[in-house]
Amino acid sequence: MFEFIQGMIVDVAPDHIVVQTGGIGYYIYTADPYHFEVGTPDVRVYVYQSVSENALLLFGFFDAKDKQLFLKLIAVSGIGPKSALAILAGNDRTGLISAVNEGNAKFLTKFPGVGKKTAQQIILDLQGKLGDIEASLFDDPVEESHATNKQQSTELRDAILALSALGYSSKQVSGIEDEMAVEEGLSTDEYLSLGLKLLMK
Repeated sequence: MFEFIQGMIVDVAPDHIVVQTGGIGYYIYTADPYHFEVGTPDVRVYVYQSVSENALLLFGFFDAKDKQLFLKLIAVSGIGPKSALAILAGNDRTGLISAVNEGNAKFLTKFPGVGKKTAQQIILDLQGKLGDIEASLFDDPVEESHATNKQQSTELRDAILALSALGYSSKQVSGIEDEMAVEEGLSTDEYLSLGLKLLMK
């Protein structure tokens, strides 16, 4: 079982990154691929290895506490690795943990793949059990972007693809696309974060 993989980021896509180390490129699904940058050397990515009859997959996290929260989520009946990634992609750990502790199922059902029954199961299984995860460590302020207008168009498109990869429907994504486009000069990571906030309204 892998704890982390450390190497160079050689590819970033809407639903995954590739980390090269020791002559091997590891294909890793992650909640926020654009948090990573191609060409960055010596990056540590915490990973979870999922083994099934049909596939062996790696899921990656920028922070060890993200991995810890992911493990708690996939332990809930009805939550698979990709659903857990979609939940983590919101980058609102404080809101997520508060919703669980306060029994706010409505907040949880806004995530793709989480219906009312699953939301209630998350609350039942995790309520009062997330105290060891300090949410404040997750919610870092977004860094200022210096993207050009040309980059903005590309990065907005990449963010929209990332939202679709997380499981949001084309109708949901198209419904917020205009609001996202109003913002100028954002990085892909910032567009993705904005899109998730709009979807969670």
